[in-house]
Amino acid sequence: MTVDDTLIAARLRAVGCVFADEEAVLIVEAAPPGDVREQLIARRIAGEPLEHLLGWAEFCGLRIPVEPGVFVPRARTAQLALAALTVTPERGRVLDLCCGSGAIGIVLATRGPALDVYASDSDPAATRCAARSLPRVFTGDLFSALPIDCRGAFDTIVANVPHVPEGEMAFMPYEAREHEPEATRNGGSDGLDIARRVIDEAPDWLAPGGSLLLEADARQTDALGSAFSAHGFDVRIERAEKRRLGTVVVIACLSG
Repeated sequence: MTVDDTLIAARLRAVGCVFADEEAVLIVEAAPPGDVREQLIARRIAGEPLEHLLGWAEFCGLRIPVEPGVFVPRARTAQLALAALTVTPERGRVLDLCCGSGAIGIVLATRGPALDVYASDSDPAATRCAARSLPRVFTGDLFSALPIDCRGAFDTIVANVPHVPEGEMAFMPYEAREHEPEATRNGGSDGLDIARRVIDEAPDWLAPGGSLLLEADARQTDALGSAFSAHGFDVRIERAEKRRLGTVVVIACLSG
C-alpha cells in the first residue's frame, strides 16, 4: 500500500470499515488527490456503499455498473448466476428478471453472442444501469415489461427477487437500509410475496422444459417447493458453501 492508501485506510478503519485496506486502494484508484477524493472518503465515512461511490460493483470477476440508489449485487448471488449458466442452452434465450444493475444477465452474456439475454426491472434507475451493458432491457412490473412475443420463449428465467421478511427489514445492514430501495429487499410477511407472483406467471413465459431459478433463504425452501409443485415444476435445491448456509438456489424445471 502507498502512503495515501495507508492514511485513507486508517480513516475508514476508525469508523468500522471491515475491509478498510482494500477500500482505500479502490478509492485512490478512483480519484486523484484533491477535492473529489476527499468527497469520496467523506461519503464512505458517512455510510454510503463503496460501490455507489466507485460506480461499479465486483461480481463474478466483472465490474458491474452501479449508480447511487440501485441495489448492489451481493457476492452470494454468484451462486445463482453460475447455476443459471449450467441450465441454459448455449443458444438459448434467458431472462434476468428483477435484474437490478443487470449483474446476472451480464454474467450470462459472457457465455457468448449466441445466448439471447433479456433483462427487466420495475426501477428505472436500475434498468438504466443494466442498459449500459445489455441490449434488451425493459422497465415495468415483472413480466408485464416484456414484449408479448416473448411469451413461451425463454429457456431460462433467473430472478433474485426481494425475499427478506418484512419483520426482519430493520435488521438489515445500515448501507442497505439507507441507500438501496426498500422494494429490492422487502418480500412481505414471509419474504415470498414476489416469489409467488413469479412462480405463478413464469409458466406462460417459459419454453417447454424451461427452468426458473430463484435465490432464497434456506428457511423458505418448503414453502417455495409447494408453490413450484402447484404450478407443475420439478424442483431441486442447491445449498451455498458453508460460510453462507442461509442462502439457497432453487432450480425448477417446467414439466412437459
